[in-house]
Amino acid sequence: MRIAIGQLHCRVGNSESSVLEAVGAARDEGADLFVTPELALSGYALARANGDTARTLDDVAALFDDAEPAVVVGFHERLGEATFNSSVWIEGGTPLHVHRKLYLCDYPPFDEHELYAPGDALRAFDTELGRVAILTCNDAWQPFAPALAAHDGAELLVIPAASSTAVAEAEAYWRDLTRLYARLLQCYVVFANQAESEGGFTFWGGSHVVDPRGEVIAAAGPDETVLMADVDLAQVAERRAELPLLGDLRPDVLVAELERHAGSRT
Repeated sequence: MRIAIGQLHCRVGNSESSVLEAVGAARDEGADLFVTPELALSGYALARANGDTARTLDDVAALFDDAEPAVVVGFHERLGEATFNSSVWIEGGTPLHVHRKLYLCDYPPFDEHELYAPGDALRAFDTELGRVAILTCNDAWQPFAPALAAHDGAELLVIPAASSTAVAEAEAYWRDLTRLYARLLQCYVVFANQAESEGGFTFWGGSHVVDPRGEVIAAAGPDETVLMADVDLAQVAERRAELPLLGDLRPDVLVAELERHAGSRT
């Protein structure tokens, strides 16, 4: 499978043309999957946007009605009265799965809780390319979330991000996290980050792909807009058979401990 990451400069309000241009370039290079950063269609700093940036799922799907490649695109989703920081997997022109960011950054300078409702589900899902889970940026900083995705069968963790220099040493943190998850959970990890400056934030890029042994197999330079990586998901099953680290999830233990934590907060 050939994966393309669009390390894009996403403009506040509307980045549709740059996203579509990058998808076209990836298609020409034979990509099977194209991944954008978090909120790629609208830009990240929506508190500074003029006008309504939210789109319905149908609106977004209509932009990507070509059969190839499959895309994971980040967007500001409107669903009824609520809006979400969402990423959707579109395959063959049809939305296959929507992930709504679970763990919003609810502190300055991000204050995402003022713009979005939090999502309420984490699922691995089957695609024509393999079994996948999506975690949006801060979701991946909650260690149990990638682990649950892997126990749900995910062979590929896709992490759309809008990571900026507002967090000190963010790049080093992300390199450590993605390599840890790939090696510990024995899966591929795809990290797609924004680049350049937008709305008062400076994004450092650094998009990359890590294999099930924790090796970075592709990494984007600071000026690279489309990163290509060839991956073989058969390596996931091989590595998990060779060293079965995931083991038994023990949901009984997890449920008991979660109930204990919930009870201690009431």
